[in-house]
Amino acid sequence: MRSSATEIVLTAVLLTCCWSCPALAFDETLLLRGHIYTADNANPWAEAVLVHGTRIKAVGSTRELLKQRKTHTKIIDLRGRTVIPGIIDAHMHLLFGSMEIHGFTLSTPEQSITPDSPEALVAAIRAYAAAHGNDKLLIGRGDFSSAPPAAPTAALLDQAVSDRPLIVHNSTEHSLWVNSKALELAGITDDPVADPEEERNIIRNASGQPTGVLLEAAQELIERAVMRTLTLEEKLALIKDGAHYLNQFGITSIVNATGDLQEIELYGALRDRGELTVRTKTAFGAVAVPHKLTPRFLADLDAARTRFHDEWVSANIVKFFADGSTGLAPPIVYRAKEYKALVQELDRRGYQIMTHAQRGDSVHMILDAYAAAIKENGPRDRRLRIEHDFVVTDEDAAKYTALSVVAGVQPAFCCSELGTNYDPKDPTPSDRWRTLLSGGVVLAFSTDWPCMWPPDPFLNMQQAVTRQIWRSKDTASIETAPFDGAHQAGAIWTGNTYVPTERISIREAVDAYTRDAAFSEFAEKTTGSIEIGKYADLAVLSQDIFSAPPTDIANTHVELTMVGGKVVYQR
Repeated sequence: MRSSATEIVLTAVLLTCCWSCPALAFDETLLLRGHIYTADNANPWAEAVLVHGTRIKAVGSTRELLKQRKTHTKIIDLRGRTVIPGIIDAHMHLLFGSMEIHGFTLSTPEQSITPDSPEALVAAIRAYAAAHGNDKLLIGRGDFSSAPPAAPTAALLDQAVSDRPLIVHNSTEHSLWVNSKALELAGITDDPVADPEEERNIIRNASGQPTGVLLEAAQELIERAVMRTLTLEEKLALIKDGAHYLNQFGITSIVNATGDLQEIELYGALRDRGELTVRTKTAFGAVAVPHKLTPRFLADLDAARTRFHDEWVSANIVKFFADGSTGLAPPIVYRAKEYKALVQELDRRGYQIMTHAQRGDSVHMILDAYAAAIKENGPRDRRLRIEHDFVVTDEDAAKYTALSVVAGVQPAFCCSELGTNYDPKDPTPSDRWRTLLSGGVVLAFSTDWPCMWPPDPFLNMQQAVTRQIWRSKDTASIETAPFDGAHQAGAIWTGNTYVPTERISIREAVDAYTRDAAFSEFAEKTTGSIEIGKYADLAVLSQDIFSAPPTDIANTHVELTMVGGKVVYQR
């Protein structure tokens, strides 16, 4: 669809505000002369979009929509730029990520400073601490082994900071490395803690003293202490900034893959202030903590879905961890019988279920439990989810299809020479995106931020299309790292690819981040595509990802992000 010379001149006359005016000053905004992918199968491409208030009023050609403009309609001339629906990150951890962008990171795309370089690590943390002398506690992220005797100790962190709590999140978010002050803050001493699951995951030396590394469920001891230390306003400021950070990647909606009622209330408070810039749906669950259906837990679940079910803040998901992500192989969290009973009961109560699985046998256990819940509780639209989906056999892939299970995947985690399979003796290829798609399975893409750093959807898309193999010399000695991840922790492309037959197309990758991600959270009627009546959530891109060389997709930047008709980010 080409604009005539007359239309272009008319458009230029109308561009009195273009990119710089605040969207709230206008009742309507017209984006025209663009290359717009709508993700609507009936009409996948358009040239212009008319936004009225928070929603899309019309989609079509520049000529058609110029006829509908009003006197005070704001005009944005896209000048041929590509537009896609707002990115829906279907699995991330906004609170953790918000804390870590305000802290330090030892693991960036360019390099990873690990305990193998103790002097450089101490120097980096000392420099950060000196520049943040008023912070009550210091939080960062990095790569380190989570298996003794290779795991680091508090002594090294004490050299960096000894006067304040210092907490380093593992890039997997399944272990923490802390200094002595942080152990003191959390009340972790030589005596066992009250919760057996938490105690089991505290690494102690032969004398019973905590070494400074906490695995899986034991992380909750530190997380509770951190949340007690931060004030309400500090928490809200962190999350507000975290949401704005996501906007620069075109992210307009997220599914929080961990959380509780208290965290959801923080999002509600920001919504009430008009300061929330991403739509949130939060799952109940904590990393590798087994659920117990106590009266308090069930009451909080019910309160969350009763109080929070609008376009900005919603709940009604329960997140399970079938396994973890520490040690030489992911540790099992549930016995099959226990997990099946919990799933059946929560499914009976009408909650959507999502379950983390990194092992192939975990995937099999989850599918069996999901099948049992469907049989026991009867048919309904459940959209049961499995997260990560690293190792899926042919038999289990067929079960995904039969049970209509949604696969929540993060392509940038792939690929090393073994993909993301922990077992070198297992011939099953990992990350089988084409196999699942060909079976009619819905893929919902995400970054799992802050596990992926930064939360770049275009790197994910590139990896889905190319399946490049990456390797990092910085993390090569970390025994418990199952994969390097694409452009993570100093990893570079080896020049090879992993099982290229499992690649998908760029359009399929965009769909997995928009339309299908919306479906995964029951939001497809209001978000996920650029269609009349849906919320005006969209992203304007620096290049046409649909025609760019596959290995160049990750070089895409977002020029503008709109959420509900409001420009929330502008490059």
